[in-house]
Amino acid sequence: MISQILELLASFIIWLISTLGYGGIVLAMAIESACIPLPSEVIMPFSGYLVSSGRFNFWWVVLAGGFGCLLGSWAAYALGYFGGESLVRKTIKKYGKYFLVFEYELDEAEEWFRKYGATIAFTSRLLPVIRTFISLPAGIAKTNFKIFSIYSFVGSLIWSAFLAYLGKIMGENWDTLGTYFHKFDFIIVILGFIAVLWYIQHKIKKIKKYKKEERKN
Repeated sequence: MISQILELLASFIIWLISTLGYGGIVLAMAIESACIPLPSEVIMPFSGYLVSSGRFNFWWVVLAGGFGCLLGSWAAYALGYFGGESLVRKTIKKYGKYFLVFEYELDEAEEWFRKYGATIAFTSRLLPVIRTFISLPAGIAKTNFKIFSIYSFVGSLIWSAFLAYLGKIMGENWDTLGTYFHKFDFIIVILGFIAVLWYIQHKIKKIKKYKKEERKN
């Protein structure tokens, strides 16, 4: 069941980018940064592969990934800024389960934000899971929008460049890899599977812990 979901996600990402080009990268990364778990670990490596095939320019791919991430971050920031913590929690409780978003993730993001302040908007872009949700507490805390945007964009550029470069390297060595794999899509699915499987396991563990603590309180 999980492998089918991952294949579907990977196929959607591949179709989106193949159809819309750079705009597909922007849209996919915006969705991911707006607290909807569409894995960047699939989006950017596939985009990097298209760089190696001559369809895309590497730096345009990196900029598209960074800009898309910034747009999604703005959406999450706006929800926190204008809605406040109460609305954010109500929204997550009511609709979060449909997007695999849970209240404990907001708690974690708020804890990180309290510890590290606005700079976490930069460092979180290089960390799995937390990178998707940090914009919510930044908005709730009404962090300086300009500083938040700069940190988010620079961190997102680094993350996008790293993943796109991996995809580019795999594409450039495709003649060697082709002996073992018939389609690059297969590699993308495997990478996505590993990333999202870890993500789901992390969520299950945290949900159990969160519910256990809730029952105690």
